[in-house]
Amino acid sequence: MDLRIFTEPQQGADYDTLLTVAKASEDLGFDAFFRSDHYLKMGSVTGLPGPTDAWITLAGLARDTRRIKLGTLVSPATFRLPGPLAISVAQVDAMAGPGRVELGLGTGWFGDEHTAYGIPFPEKRFGLFEEQLEIITGLWNTPEGQTFDFKGEHYTLTDSPALPKPVTKPHPPIVIGGGGPKRTPRLAAQYADEYNTSFKSFEDSEQLFGTVREAVAANGRTPESMTYSAALVACVGRDEAEIARRAAAIGREPAELRENGLAGTPAEVVEKLGRYAGIGTQRVYMQILDLQDLDHVELIANEVMRQL
Repeated sequence: MDLRIFTEPQQGADYDTLLTVAKASEDLGFDAFFRSDHYLKMGSVTGLPGPTDAWITLAGLARDTRRIKLGTLVSPATFRLPGPLAISVAQVDAMAGPGRVELGLGTGWFGDEHTAYGIPFPEKRFGLFEEQLEIITGLWNTPEGQTFDFKGEHYTLTDSPALPKPVTKPHPPIVIGGGGPKRTPRLAAQYADEYNTSFKSFEDSEQLFGTVREAVAANGRTPESMTYSAALVACVGRDEAEIARRAAAIGREPAELRENGLAGTPAEVVEKLGRYAGIGTQRVYMQILDLQDLDHVELIANEVMRQL
């Protein structure tokens, strides 16, 4: 099982903080460093110094790190037009080098961050999302020297040179999440390299994985062509006092985190990861909310990841 570090910078983190965590994650052997893509804090935190743009951050990390994979979980389709997003991701892909950048894409859900920064937030967004997937992959897959055209309900592209091309071939992996019973599995089977469930129970994750597997088979793909992943908040401690301290630092209770996240001693967390593996989870994004606590990341690397 791959373990990845997943951060929420809108809760309060500047670029230097993210770089410190990304470098630590790289040095400790984690597979990837991912970040959320939000422009407004959530909950009672101050959110200072304010939001950072996900793809500008990843461009910087592409140059300031060496090996670790980088991506979003997930970029809302409402934030960026699909053509410019395809250009941005392809450019970050070139800055990082082949095989290091991944695009997580979703419909967007947080209405307040849209109104706070003047971003349109239509009630129905799935059509936007579907067209963006078709356009981005269409631009990337268009042979060099040919043009790409698209006419949909939301976007029209005419005589696009479909440049630049990603250096990762055929293109950077695409991660799709969501709990829809029909449309999401269909889009995942058509466009995604990875399907992700975020903060779901064993039962819900197992059911969602099953519907996506069925869609993958119906789409004529091989089972191994899709990776199945989960994102869960992490709160790991060597003893109860350390677990309680880390839970308090993120405004949560140990008992609740044990039920809904990856919390407890390293042995407890390894056991729970084994249960997730049992339902087909191949990759886990460990959500780290206290970005000042690098000892937490080191503990997970040394006492959890090495047992996997």
